[in-house]
Amino acid sequence: MKKAPLALAATALLLTACGSSGTSATTESGVSLISEGKLTVCTNPPYAPFEYEENGKIVGLDADIAAAIASDLAVEAEMYTTSFEGIQSGVALSSGQCDIALSGITVTDERKTVMNFTSSYVDDNLAILVPADSSITGETDLSGRKVGVQQATSGEKYAKDAGADTVQYEDNGLLLQALQTGQVDAVVGNITVLSEMLTADSSLKVAQEIETNEKIAAAVSTENTALLDSANATLKKMQDDGRLADLREKYLGLSQ
Repeated sequence: MKKAPLALAATALLLTACGSSGTSATTESGVSLISEGKLTVCTNPPYAPFEYEENGKIVGLDADIAAAIASDLAVEAEMYTTSFEGIQSGVALSSGQCDIALSGITVTDERKTVMNFTSSYVDDNLAILVPADSSITGETDLSGRKVGVQQATSGEKYAKDAGADTVQYEDNGLLLQALQTGQVDAVVGNITVLSEMLTADSSLKVAQEIETNEKIAAAVSTENTALLDSANATLKKMQDDGRLADLREKYLGLSQ
C-alpha cells in the first residue's frame, strides 16, 4: 500500500529541491522556513490514525496538529511523504527536506542527539498483534518466530530483544498485509496504530500490550529553535483549550 504515489513522490522531489536551493523564508514572528508561506511537514503514511491518505490528501492526528502549528505561524501546512528512516535519523530535517516532522515519532535518547523534540502530545505503549487462532500469547513466544516490524521503530527493537526473526516493512499497510497473508507470525508496534489494524480486520487480536509509556512528539532540526518554541506554544494552547484532548478522542478513542 505504501510507496508514495507518483504525485506525492513528485511533490517530494520538488520540495527536496526547494529545501536544498537556499530559497528559505522567515515568518513575521522570526521563524525560518524552507519555503515562503509554507510549513513543510515530513510524515510517513500510511500510519493511521496519525497519518493516512483520504481522497488523495494526507489526514490524521499529525496532519491536524501540523495545521494548527502552521496557522499560528500564519502559513499553510504542506505534508511531505518520506521514509520513516529518513525522519527518525534526522536526515530529512538536517538536509532541509522539511521544517518539522510529525509521524507518530517516539522520543528516544538516541533521536534526541540528531533532532529537537516538542512536548509530547500522545502517550503510547507497544503491543503484539497476531491472528485470532495464533498460539502466541506474549513476549516469551516471540523467540525464533517471524515477526513483522516497521523499520527503525521501537517495535523493531523490542522484537529483536525478544529473540524474534524480524522482517522489516516500510509502513503499516505492508505490515498488515504480511500478517493477513501469513508471511509473518506476528507484528509488534504501537498499540494506537495496531488498534487501527484490528478495526480493519476482526480476525486479528492483541496477544499482549507492553507497558512502555512512550512519548510521541513532533521534531525539528537542532538548529531551528525558533520553530521549536513556536510549535511548543501551539501545543500548549491546544492542551489548555481542549483541542488536543478532542483530537486524541477523535483519532485514538482516548478521553484523556
